[in-house]
Amino acid sequence: MKPTPPRDRQIYHGEIADYWFDNSGILISLSKAPKRTVENITANVALVKEITGNKPVPLLIYLCDSPIPDKETRKFSTTQLPVIYKAMAMVSEPGLSSFIMKILFALKPSPIPMKSFTNDAEAREWLKQYL
Repeated sequence: MKPTPPRDRQIYHGEIADYWFDNSGILISLSKAPKRTVENITANVALVKEITGNKPVPLLIYLCDSPIPDKETRKFSTTQLPVIYKAMAMVSEPGLSSFIMKILFALKPSPIPMKSFTNDAEAREWLKQYL
């Protein structure tokens, strides 16, 4: 289900994800398993800003199982999403991304457009409106 990073473009490696741009300009993210903390989210935001030239972009993220972050980290993450992303399409096994969204946005709605997919072609098609 998860793609192999392409060999024909730069891959950016972070603690919680690896990134690259597809041919249409969508940022692709391969999620990694470490528990999210305010510290590694902060470092990841800095990495994404560096990759994107500090401009919010549409993100297609391939989710993986990782420990549930604490409340402070979840709250911090939601404040950072609109800083770095225009919209987020989450691709995962059925049920995983909706579970994550319920955890992250239990009290407030998402600060950016987000949608869960089990098919990455559908996710890309949905993200094209945000390019």
